[in-house]
Amino acid sequence: MVQLVTAHGERISNPEFDPWVQDMDHEHLLSLFEDMTVIRRLDVEATALQRQGELALWPPLLGQEASQIGSARALRSDDFVFSSYRENGVAYCRGVNLTDIVRVWRGNSSSGWNPYTVNMATPQIIIGAQTLHATGYAMGIQSDGADSAAIAYFGDGATSEGDVNEAMVFAASFQVPVVFFCQNNHWAISEPVALQSPVQLSDRAAGFGIPSLRVDGNDVLAVMAATRIALDRARRGGGPTFIEAVTYRMGPHTTADDPTRYRDANELEDWSAKDPIERIRVLLESEGALGPEVAARIQGKADTVAGEIRKGCIGMAEPEAMDIFAHVYSTPHSWLDRQQEQYGRYLAMLEPDDGRSAIVTGGQQR
Repeated sequence: MVQLVTAHGERISNPEFDPWVQDMDHEHLLSLFEDMTVIRRLDVEATALQRQGELALWPPLLGQEASQIGSARALRSDDFVFSSYRENGVAYCRGVNLTDIVRVWRGNSSSGWNPYTVNMATPQIIIGAQTLHATGYAMGIQSDGADSAAIAYFGDGATSEGDVNEAMVFAASFQVPVVFFCQNNHWAISEPVALQSPVQLSDRAAGFGIPSLRVDGNDVLAVMAATRIALDRARRGGGPTFIEAVTYRMGPHTTADDPTRYRDANELEDWSAKDPIERIRVLLESEGALGPEVAARIQGKADTVAGEIRKGCIGMAEPEAMDIFAHVYSTPHSWLDRQQEQYGRYLAMLEPDDGRSAIVTGGQQR
């Protein structure tokens, strides 16, 4: 497993991977540290909003900050992201409006944002389906002769789904520019990864003819290096790459889950000692790059983002009843038009007549 920064915040050398992050000076490391700090604060705030009844559900990313930031910051603006429901840190990096990140979880919208304004598809709830979308998009990139790439994010549990395996078959067969980025957070809801696979998940890729990399997913530098390598291969026509970022889901699967029912508390304690943010903080402090003033500025930025997402969530306008029919198809569709007309007539039945409400029972009006 590739590692460039240990859990104790020590920078270690790796001749193969160091060249891919040689530009990561103190300024750039501080930027990554800020990103991770901000998205953890965002995540904590969204979890609090759900507990307070402002969101129906929320999928925490706590503990997976390095996997999301390290990979997302390796992307170009013309690359296209296909994610699951947990990559809210990636969405932040792509410039998704903070309110749009929680729009679906408040039940306000069926999507959240326009994918083409940020080159990131809205989150896919169906486990693993986004890998097929990413592969298809990458086939389009290949046909266009462009040098951009697609990246698909998914968890360890998704590797047991047929969609992921089918996507890798197509990607390998046509050698398309796609990166399969697996965040192995050790738990597919309540099922441990060891139950799903007797081998490392990265080893599965070889069966499809896809090269793989296995990195410390709590090491933002190692994740960035691996993602840059995979993207470079894709841009040069080398085809797909599978990355296994070994990390840990420190919170519940979603806010509807109780991990204490299936997870040993000692396991959480062990992984807490490998915290992705803490190791970069220690590294930066040891090299004199992170003092009290800089730390306060970064924390201030995190608090500002948290305030913005809370304000945007609570102040979100309620959707109109007929909005449910918007953005379902890209072109007019008679079947949908018929449903909309029928639903409109149903809503009209519920409106008071001349300002008076009437209830008809047994042939009499009350």
